[in-house]
Amino acid sequence: MAEKQVLIVDDHPINRTLAAVLLRGTEWVCDQASNGQEALEKLNAKKYDCVLLDISMPDMSGEEVCKQIRASETLKHLHVIAYTAHTMKEEQEQILAAGFDALLIKPINKAILLEMLSAA
Repeated sequence: MAEKQVLIVDDHPINRTLAAVLLRGTEWVCDQASNGQEALEKLNAKKYDCVLLDISMPDMSGEEVCKQIRASETLKHLHVIAYTAHTMKEEQEQILAAGFDALLIKPINKAILLEMLSAA
């Protein structure tokens, strides 16, 4: 089984750790970032197959990070999954319209997480 690289971006350490723990023993190797700026730096420094991106972060929203990814010639094809607790249909539509490939609603479980990542 070939390893795949995922960057987990969330300002809450527990949420990053949970996603990483759920992916232990799978083909996914996890890196973590605690904010949008750190995420962009890591994405520009290393090749990832997917990024799991929290929407609500204090310094730069996940939507803004996604827009920068889509504007980047080297990153624009990256599989980007929104990772959020926003459950209102209008919010979900707005999030997907920002350029995300998929939407993962917190709290997450391993089966749904792996299903979302399988498209990467």
